[in-house]
Amino acid sequence: MYQRTDGIVDFNRSICIGCKGCIAACPYDAIYIDPETHSAEKCNFCTHRIDIGLEPACVVVCPTQAISVGDMTDPNSKISQLISTEKSQVRRPEKGTHPKLFYVEGSEVTLNPLGATIGKSYMWANRQSPPSQSRSLPEVMGWPGMIKSQSAYPSQSAAAAVVAYGNDTKPPWDWRVSSYTWTKSIAAGAFLIGALGEILGTLVTDGLGLATGLISMLFLGLTGLFLISDLSHPKRFYLIMLRPQWRSWLARGAYIISGFGLLLTLFLFAILMDMDTLLKISWWVGLIPAIMVATYTGFLLAQAKGRDLWQNPVLPIHFLVQATLAGSASILLLNLIFSLSVDEVLWLRWVLGLSLCAHILFVSSELFMPHATEQSSRSAKNMTKGKLGLYFWGGFALSLIAISLTILSSNFFPWLFVVAIISLTSLWLHEHAYIQAGQSVPLS
Repeated sequence: MYQRTDGIVDFNRSICIGCKGCIAACPYDAIYIDPETHSAEKCNFCTHRIDIGLEPACVVVCPTQAISVGDMTDPNSKISQLISTEKSQVRRPEKGTHPKLFYVEGSEVTLNPLGATIGKSYMWANRQSPPSQSRSLPEVMGWPGMIKSQSAYPSQSAAAAVVAYGNDTKPPWDWRVSSYTWTKSIAAGAFLIGALGEILGTLVTDGLGLATGLISMLFLGLTGLFLISDLSHPKRFYLIMLRPQWRSWLARGAYIISGFGLLLTLFLFAILMDMDTLLKISWWVGLIPAIMVATYTGFLLAQAKGRDLWQNPVLPIHFLVQATLAGSASILLLNLIFSLSVDEVLWLRWVLGLSLCAHILFVSSELFMPHATEQSSRSAKNMTKGKLGLYFWGGFALSLIAISLTILSSNFFPWLFVVAIISLTSLWLHEHAYIQAGQSVPLS
């Protein structure tokens, strides 16, 4: 997408890869994936008509002339006079997008998707699964043969009547994005913990460095597969490298992941060729890209301005904690192949235990810390209740179990093996609940 010289935001569907990043970023739910072109599209003000001196189609076909367009910089234009003389409002000005769509005499119900109460008479334009409290249209309208007393449906009294249509579509980012954050944490965390162990001298078992590098490479590859499979145009994935939007953390992340992949390749080459100097340099240099791979998703989610749950300044730190959790757990699992020393197991146990505790503190903050907006509060509520609640509380409970077993296990590895499996499972459950909950509140 790009902004024309006249200010209109337009799009080029021929180079869209269908990453849905623009959909997640739009606080107005104005962008969608066209089912025929599989590209992101939106209202572009009918630029093909504007360019030949015509008005947008919606203006022309409206029988009541309820829509007006024009040049806001011209004080004599109709739209400028309407804005200056009528009570007009814009949607979500606090998001800093400087909206140019004004609603004359707009009400809270029409401007705020959370303003209307979804009661028994709520009518859905596109419902994925009908609510248990829904009734048929004849019941709602009180048609002959379906007439009930007014007291049976107090929400339908004249004083409380609000007609609303809801569009309950699927979130743009599904389980594949939840899984991408999980595999990315393992890829970054395995190398990060391996590098710290090498630098501190706490991981010295022969062959462990090679295994750590292979784990990172494997899960980095899975990360790429999840990202590509989530694209509406998976065959165009290379365009994010050739035509990057540098202001987007999705494009930056693609380069960060690719750079980390190149470093892992160099690292594995140094091990296989027994080049000690290059290997030591790779351990040190690799710390930076590993941390970047672990944390950049926090900045990516923060760019989704319409999703208030993700507007958390400490989210990158939480992702770094998740990486240390996933990395220490995955290396502990390597004891099935290597005989780790007691000191190595003890160090990994401490790292995993502290990471689990820090993770629980971040997760608990969603339960006890006040939320700044109604949307973030509702998103958190959706995360802890209903179907998402099964994922959230399942992950929460497994994390507590893992912490308890870490304390009780001493250095007895069979227990720690179970702890590692439980920890990785709890992390995926939390990731899925968090990613889906952020998209659960309607924006339109």
